[in-house]
Amino acid sequence: MGQPDGFLKYDRKLPEYEKPAERIKHYTEFYKPMSEEKTREQAARCMNCGVPFCHNGCPLGNVIPEFNDAVYRKEWKEAYDILSETNNFPEFTGRICPAPCEGSCVLGINKPPVAIEHIEKSIIEEAFKQGWVKPNTNIKRTGKKVVVVGSGPAGLAAADQLNKAGHFVVVYERAQKPGGLVRFGIPDFKLDKKVVERRIKVMTEEGIIFKCGVNVGVDITKEELLKDFDAVVLAGGATNPRDVQIPGREFKGIYPAMEFLSQNNARVSKLKHENHKGEKVEEILATGKNVVVIGGGDTGSDCVGTSNRHGAKSITQLEIAPKPSDGRTGGNPWPEWPLILRTSSSHEEGADRKWSILTKEFVGDKNGNLSGLKIAEIEWTKDAQGKHIFNEIPGTEKILPAELITIAAGFLGPDQKGLLDSLGVVYDERSNVKANTKDYATSVEKVFAAGDMRRGQSLVVWAISEGRECAKAVDTYLMGESALESKDASLLALG
Repeated sequence: MGQPDGFLKYDRKLPEYEKPAERIKHYTEFYKPMSEEKTREQAARCMNCGVPFCHNGCPLGNVIPEFNDAVYRKEWKEAYDILSETNNFPEFTGRICPAPCEGSCVLGINKPPVAIEHIEKSIIEEAFKQGWVKPNTNIKRTGKKVVVVGSGPAGLAAADQLNKAGHFVVVYERAQKPGGLVRFGIPDFKLDKKVVERRIKVMTEEGIIFKCGVNVGVDITKEELLKDFDAVVLAGGATNPRDVQIPGREFKGIYPAMEFLSQNNARVSKLKHENHKGEKVEEILATGKNVVVIGGGDTGSDCVGTSNRHGAKSITQLEIAPKPSDGRTGGNPWPEWPLILRTSSSHEEGADRKWSILTKEFVGDKNGNLSGLKIAEIEWTKDAQGKHIFNEIPGTEKILPAELITIAAGFLGPDQKGLLDSLGVVYDERSNVKANTKDYATSVEKVFAAGDMRRGQSLVVWAISEGRECAKAVDTYLMGESALESKDASLLALG
């Protein structure tokens, strides 16, 4: 590596944020620029560790030490070339990926890990700034036609790879703009939608056709799909939200988190108010309300940040699981993903976080409007078989005031009604479209599946990885072989 003692000389540092009181006044990204010299210092922390566990931690197989070294040597074009071999959209992962690579970083055994996500974002932004990211308009075409259903990160990655392979690619999206959850699920203050549009523009100029506002299975039949295309990639995501079925669910003011977030993203982009299914919905605002967010993950955090920007009266975030520890425990050793307490930028803006909380009943008034949530504290133990169980702690029941509740409890799988049922694809035991990771083929001839629709709710980096691997499988199906890159190939190339 460029600086053998860099990990001893420099501490981990990330870009500074705009102060919470100022950033909650707007929806734009609030990271302050970090100088090139400071970024190079962070790259210098990457050790010559011998076995780079970060490769295994990254679902894409990004060649991380090599692009870190290139950044340290000021070879930004080389760094971009290395990064773009394995990652179609570093501008997405560099902003919203939880960075499992950092959880596997060897330096993380006894020091803060290398700032891989920041370096990745810095590389791709420098590439756009220098004009290195440009459409390839000289692709040799195969004459094969492929349709990708869904334009989230899995669908975009599959479309990008299949287009590179020379196939004619059409992407159908039922929402009004392409991007899936990176456009309508992730708030603008985490991922500015100009970043998404910038990438879609490059893909369009390369020949990919995006058709939005199209509900495949309704506007276009399965017969038309199978007749007009040589292969079909299902990448519609896991869009069925997990609900909280307790008494009072019928009260007005309770919404799945994605309805709240997608509508706000549409509002910021001055688009029609729609949910993630493309259906028009009533306006949902947290302004002046007591807000309760059920679910302690990233989606719940996004609801917190959005509610703060609406001007909520109060925000409480609830999690049924116990509070994580500040550091790794004995049962969570490196290089496993660290199960530790994480405080997001949204939490820093203001929220009362509570753990080991059972939601018991939604409370409302005589007009059918939500007014509160009955909760109780719980204690976690293990039964005789070692299974985690909880018991309510007597005397802890109380009612939280709430005029708006968002449920951020995850997703249960894809929407099966319509296209999937009409195609007759087989589902797995978790209600996802059944397809393996060898050929990504479903039970229906020439129909493939990738991303959350196949593997269930997951990370954006896994979606991109699945889209890439599925594209390689489709290319092999159409042509008998494929020259597209894969994660396994990138790891083998390391020697």
